[in-house]
Amino acid sequence: GYYVRIAPPDSAEAGSPKDGYVPIKNRPPGDTNRPAEQIVSPDALALVRFGLRAADDPRMTDTVKVIDAQLRCDLPQGPLWYRYNGDGYGEHEDGAPFDGTGQGRPWPLLAGERAHYELAAGRREKAASLLAALEGSAGPGGLLPEQVWDGADMPERELLHGRPSGSAMPLVWAHSEHIKLLRSLRDGAVFDMPPQGVKRYIEAKTVSPFRTWRFNNKIRTVPAGKTLRVELLAPATVHWSTDNWATAHDSQTVENDFGIHLADLAVSGLPKGSTLTFTFFWPGAGDWENVDFSVISGDQDSQQTFPR
Repeated sequence: GYYVRIAPPDSAEAGSPKDGYVPIKNRPPGDTNRPAEQIVSPDALALVRFGLRAADDPRMTDTVKVIDAQLRCDLPQGPLWYRYNGDGYGEHEDGAPFDGTGQGRPWPLLAGERAHYELAAGRREKAASLLAALEGSAGPGGLLPEQVWDGADMPERELLHGRPSGSAMPLVWAHSEHIKLLRSLRDGAVFDMPPQGVKRYIEAKTVSPFRTWRFNNKIRTVPAGKTLRVELLAPATVHWSTDNWATAHDSQTVENDFGIHLADLAVSGLPKGSTLTFTFFWPGAGDWENVDFSVISGDQDSQQTFPR
């Protein structure tokens, strides 16, 4: 599998989130919603940069393959990447300026972000070549643009292939990425990678013992061995059963420091295919939810269990 840019909330009343749609700004009216599974972005590389995923994690390497297939643009200075497929923020196809809609163009700073991923993967030479692509995208005064023109030369619009488009220049974000990449290449490692994430998620392989159900994230399955955590915005009694209401249990929510009311349902021992059914009593209103929700126990989680 691969990481999508944005996934719609999981909902018990809907199909799988990957089958849902997400809105994209800067598109013409009537052409704003796109299938979530088709929209990818280099944003996912931040999972490696922040120490949350190893560079060789199969989920990351598969995502990189999809990113390159969908978003890579080879230019004279080297490869650059688009923000995401379907992006409407950029000049129109005929070179006319962005006017609320348009077509996204390659972003030089994304070459810097990709270089940091390559450095994390131990490919320093590839990272250095991407530094050259980033620097080669600068304008005559050495300023880095937000985007570069990826079409044929249009001298009448001052748009030249591989050169700065009519976007913002300088883009300070791009200059910041350039400076950070220079430092990282000097160090031979991603200098701004938080060590806490590396220690917790890559070295210790820590994963959560929970799967979380919320009203805006009504999951349908919970892996075997996981505890189902119910998160609510108000105090409640969770009334639940694992045998179609032949017997039932009540769990009171507990408020955490963030004002979220939690109830952990100990269903980790349920056989695969078992159904947990639950509803809510709201003591503040003195009312029942009057709707039953259900979650099915699925396969064993492929990740290591969180140490208890």
